[in-house]
Amino acid sequence: MPKLGVNIDHVATLREARKGLAPDPIEAALLCERAGCDSIVCHLREDRRHINDSDVKALRMKINTRLNLEMSIAREIVDIACKIGPDQATLVPERRQEITTEGGLDVVKYEKAIRGAVGRLQDRGIEVSLFINPARAQVEASYRTGARIVEFHTGEYANASTKAASKHEFGTLKRAAEYAIGLGIQVNAGHGLDYVNTKAVAKIKGMHELNIGHSIVSRAVFVGLSKAVKEMLELVR
Repeated sequence: MPKLGVNIDHVATLREARKGLAPDPIEAALLCERAGCDSIVCHLREDRRHINDSDVKALRMKINTRLNLEMSIAREIVDIACKIGPDQATLVPERRQEITTEGGLDVVKYEKAIRGAVGRLQDRGIEVSLFINPARAQVEASYRTGARIVEFHTGEYANASTKAASKHEFGTLKRAAEYAIGLGIQVNAGHGLDYVNTKAVAKIKGMHELNIGHSIVSRAVFVGLSKAVKEMLELVR
């Protein structure tokens, strides 16, 4: 039965729209915990556009579930992660001009640099996941870095405009999951998952955790955060 990680970045984005204190992403994380989620996810971007250093420190101190810190491999960010000590670090690609993460980390191209970041984090007792596209070459390169968790970018599946395209992308995702699991890698998935397309991904054999943010926070506008999390949990489980 897959677990559910809730990404609270969009709560912080709403806070930053007015550069004030509300809504508080820490309070949101605690509500998500009480609603039954299995981990809290946040992305400490280099430009600090939503989650900031104080948020990560407060989350580390206050939440009871796992803290999954999404982050680039920039030295400054790796230093912060090593100091704060999240339960898990998920290494993702990052571009300043993007609205949201646009694809998976190119581990094939940047394997040496990624391996260095993986080693530093693991030396501090932090589990490391690599956010990658569902491609065999990326899975193999991820394994070579020493990481034993991958999170597949589900954007192509989520954004497919036809049933045929959706079926094709789902098949790609499923085959990549099977291959990774065969290598002994834990498989997670996330990006663009919502209340319509999540159930199929949750049914993939061996899927460990789904990390979802935008659709849950969007749904919370109408039904409240606790109910939005519980509704997603019903689909995942």
